Amino acid sequence: NPENWPGLRVLVSEKNRGKGATAFLAAEEAAREGYSHLLLMDADGQHPTELIVPFMQASLENPDAMILGQPVFGSDAPWVRLAGRQLSVGMVWLETCGGGAGDPLMGFRVYPVRPLVEVAKETRYARRYDFDPEVLVRLFWRGVRPLCLPAPVRYVPREEGGVSHFHYLRDN
Repeated sequence: NPENWPGLRVLVSEKNRGKGATAFLAAEEAAREGYSHLLLMDADGQHPTELIVPFMQASLENPDAMILGQPVFGSDAPWVRLAGRQLSVGMVWLETCGGGAGDPLMGFRVYPVRPLVEVAKETRYARRYDFDPEVLVRLFWRGVRPLCLPAPVRYVPREEGGVSHFHYLRDN
């Protein structure tokens, strides 16, 4: 509930612009408002909201780092998702020379705002599902250190309203 969090701003995009485009708009707004960090999490109920406080605390203790959720998968994780993401993990490992970037597809993160806005201006990519790995690599190349914290991932069943807009071919 936003009323319980002083200083919290919730931005809602009336049109689906893609995750990355919306995240960059939020980063630009955060920069205009003077915020130093931006917490992003997927809106599909996969990520534990009770970890918001520890993630934000980690960002306060490590202001120059990006705080990345390191997924802890349960038995509800589809095997095709687990197998497919290994390609992204391997590619990011190569692009960062094994720099400890963790899982590039996890959508639960805290970013320092200024470098995120700079990345938004330097690339035409990272506007849709490519946002998470593209931004992670570009921030890493800029010297923004990754700090990975474990975070359980829940795959919400279709019967409970779980819907994914991820397309295996297009988005990989």
